[in-house]
Amino acid sequence: MIIFNNKDKRLQKLAHMDGIRKKFPVLQQYIYANTAATGLLSEDLLEWRQEHDLDYLIKGSILKSKANDMLEQTRKTVGNFFNCPDSNVALLPCFSVGLNLLLEGLDKKEKVLLLQGDYPSLSLPFKSRGFALEQVAIGATMEEEIYATVKSKGITVLALSVVQWLNGIIIDLTFLQRLKKEFPDLMVIADGTQFLGTQTFDFTASGIDILGSSGYKWLLSGYGNGLMMIKDGVKHRFSMASKGYGSGRNTVEDQGHRTFCKHLEPGHLDSLAMGSLEFSLNFLDTVGMQNIEKHLNTLSAHAKQGFAELEMLEDCVVQRQAHSTIFNIKADQRVYEALSKNDVICVRRGTGIRLSFHFYNTLEEIDAILKILKKLK
Repeated sequence: MIIFNNKDKRLQKLAHMDGIRKKFPVLQQYIYANTAATGLLSEDLLEWRQEHDLDYLIKGSILKSKANDMLEQTRKTVGNFFNCPDSNVALLPCFSVGLNLLLEGLDKKEKVLLLQGDYPSLSLPFKSRGFALEQVAIGATMEEEIYATVKSKGITVLALSVVQWLNGIIIDLTFLQRLKKEFPDLMVIADGTQFLGTQTFDFTASGIDILGSSGYKWLLSGYGNGLMMIKDGVKHRFSMASKGYGSGRNTVEDQGHRTFCKHLEPGHLDSLAMGSLEFSLNFLDTVGMQNIEKHLNTLSAHAKQGFAELEMLEDCVVQRQAHSTIFNIKADQRVYEALSKNDVICVRRGTGIRLSFHFYNTLEEIDAILKILKKLK
């Protein structure tokens, strides 16, 4: 019988960080430095998904009749994990769908500030709808530039990724709190796809009003799932038109008191995908987000120092104190081919090579990458 809650016995097998790598078979063959593109599938999640589909095979609608309860449980798990009321959690097939649905209800008179070169799925939905836009550069002093632009240009919406997809620069979250305190009417919309799953995060206490994310990267949930969290204080600024019957909360009986998040769930949600999201959040919770955050901070500092010594990082990355575990090194196709030949999975992004590390990576793997790069200098 498939289990849709955090009592799954598989999660009790996790005792310490040392045994976690064994749950990701890819790591036995490669140095996997590509979570910023696709997070890994764990053996435990694969087993859960196989049981889910087996139940679907032999029970049909008996399984699907329980999906609404599972979706409610997933919303509660998301809410507990990120400290957000579950009524303010929307489940999505991906971040892009949620943002596009959301912006259909936003007044075109809003004045929006974006970051130049931010992830296209964040910026294009604003650009395609004709909002008045301002942009600032991603760099060492971007917080100061954001502040100055918000203050001088009458910005009403700040939309940005928490972590930048190309070079891993992370916005100062305490800066967003201070910004909201000084400009309480500024609405902050953030893409957390390269962020959620890397450190403890309290949505309610944050300076972010709307935070969305796909689940297939750092949340390790596979494709077809995502989430969006919305604070009550900004809901009145949207006139939402999207409706449907299939999400489990959109019943005919509820039409008269439809909640805001129902508009972001107009159709059927996949129980396999959303159950995978809940399973993976419970997996991360069992590992311990404080453990994950501590380990990633260690990996980030070690990798940054090593890449900086080889003079392979942008100046703006070197100059900033805090950084994620995403790095874009100055290197060409020759270096990429050498890394690939040595079983390092990474990707070309922009003019360089992007390397990204999650909690299943080790300092020894970073040292192995640095050794390869030094031989090519």
